[in-house]
Amino acid sequence: MIPAGVSTAPRRVLIVDDHPVVRQGIKLMIEAEPDLTICGEAQTEQQARKLVRELRPDALLVDLSLSEGDGFNVVRDVHAHFPEIRVLVLSMHDEAIYAERLLAEGASGYIMKQAATDQLVTALRTVLRGERFVSDTLKRSLETRREVEGAPSSRLSSRELQVISLIGQGLGTREIADNLSLSVKTVETHRLTIKRKLALDTNAQLVQYAIKWHGTPAG
Repeated sequence: MIPAGVSTAPRRVLIVDDHPVVRQGIKLMIEAEPDLTICGEAQTEQQARKLVRELRPDALLVDLSLSEGDGFNVVRDVHAHFPEIRVLVLSMHDEAIYAERLLAEGASGYIMKQAATDQLVTALRTVLRGERFVSDTLKRSLETRREVEGAPSSRLSSRELQVISLIGQGLGTREIADNLSLSVKTVETHRLTIKRKLALDTNAQLVQYAIKWHGTPAG
């Protein structure tokens, strides 16, 4: 028997993603669950802000890359003004680069789109219980990063985090430039800025730091 005063209504989820096919797939997956329902869909940052205020969902499922605006801003805004709303980031971007910062800025969880089919519903239920959801790989990586003195996530910009992650993967300046569609000069500037912010004197120290920070091997 359900205790008096306990609501049995499905928990309401707002989707923020600029791809209609992705939104439809997520909607079909969630609507198949009796305890979850989709209360709205947004494809831009502005639409997301508007619907959050109008609908007050229980949870927000948000992609970082939007056709207009930025998913980062949505996470920050919801956490600042509606901290009771749980925010689960669903993204194709590497969790090793972005997840730690997003969790620090108010996200309740982070899930890669590649894992969404198997884990999305579990992730939503986890954050709706007030718990944090991250992959096992990310948990191990975060534990390792805590052991690195002066972990960079709070001091580097998102672009600088991308650069140091690629350095940690063994990429050179030209390869990083090609990967991020930047000029070699811009990447060199980022490397100098990263060394300054992390108090590193040489490129060798930067590479050593980046390899250690990048995380633990999977398995």
